[in-house]
Amino acid sequence: MKTQVCIIGGGPSGLMLSQLLHLKGIETVVLERQTRDYVLSRIRAGVLENGFAKLMREAQCGERMDREGEIHDGFFLAHADKLNRVDLHKYSGGNSVMVYGQTELTRDLYEARDRMNGIVIHSAENVQPHDVKSDKPYVTYSVGGEEKRVDCDFIIGADGFHGVSRKSIPSDVIKEYEKVYPFGWLGVLSRTKPVSPELIYAKHPRGFALCSLRSQVLSRYYIQVPLTDSVEDWSDEAFWAELKRRLPAEVSSQLITGPTIEKSIAPLRSFVAEPMRYGNMFLAGDAAHIVPPTGARGLNTAGSDIYYLYHGFVDHYQKGDSTGLDNYSEKALSRVWKAQRFSWWLTTLLHTFPDSIEYDQKLQEVEMAYLFSSDAAQSSLAENYVGLPF
Repeated sequence: MKTQVCIIGGGPSGLMLSQLLHLKGIETVVLERQTRDYVLSRIRAGVLENGFAKLMREAQCGERMDREGEIHDGFFLAHADKLNRVDLHKYSGGNSVMVYGQTELTRDLYEARDRMNGIVIHSAENVQPHDVKSDKPYVTYSVGGEEKRVDCDFIIGADGFHGVSRKSIPSDVIKEYEKVYPFGWLGVLSRTKPVSPELIYAKHPRGFALCSLRSQVLSRYYIQVPLTDSVEDWSDEAFWAELKRRLPAEVSSQLITGPTIEKSIAPLRSFVAEPMRYGNMFLAGDAAHIVPPTGARGLNTAGSDIYYLYHGFVDHYQKGDSTGLDNYSEKALSRVWKAQRFSWWLTTLLHTFPDSIEYDQKLQEVEMAYLFSSDAAQSSLAENYVGLPF
């Protein structure tokens, strides 16, 4: 099989790039290790930047998002039993975010690829890029024990943190930066009415909590837990009781509880790999960078990678101009590191660290007080939360 761009990874990043390029007449093949049902079973992010929502519309995949998603002009920060609202619309120059589950977003992208007869190959095992430094790279994989090959001009590694793409770059070429946080998030999905029409981020001595939502009948809640905890340690009753302890009384009294549909623990990590290009292979999304979910930057930062790659390939194939591709790594990393900074700052502000001293705790309190005493501080928070410009 021959194509122009071979994309390793059939998550939202790979599917979106495939869809965008297809609309510009650029051929792609997407290779995904898992089944479609498995990919759609992943419970992930739900807050989309302005720029990401625009990309979905440009990819002709935004109709259901605009119909069913919710535009949020702000969110709440809870601390010391008080609720303070961050007015995103006011402090970001009129911008907002879209609340729309990643599962639904991925479903929309799959359906678009089906409508256009896009090539997405699932259950592709033993995927391996080859000759990426040459002008004729190719990718091998196997399906049902039969080995196959895709010849291409370029390879995109959108196969996640544990994927093969980044690992194919020699260790003396790639540099990795990592910070592992000493806690995780226990998240539950419940078919209950959300406790608030906007997200609530709660700072509490017992640990961080987040009240989020996927729709007006589907809620997503999180609490900070030690890395030593497992899902089995937390019954539904124990989770709801702990969540209520960490929320202001006016919120916990309104919380509607019920059986959980899904329950999982995600460790928190910050990670960046440089460069994001090696020969004619480009890394995108979690293959190159991970952020804690606190600032809702993960999927959105992957979106900016796709934006740069999309425009780079269009210029390359339609104008004979490879500047965008040549500058991809530098440009993408500039935005990636800004997202890292924001996620690190918000995580540090809102979580309880097991080894923190009283000095650290006092600084957290002062930082929170300063935030709501300064228009400039709230503008910085809002600017980063709605998404920095591409």
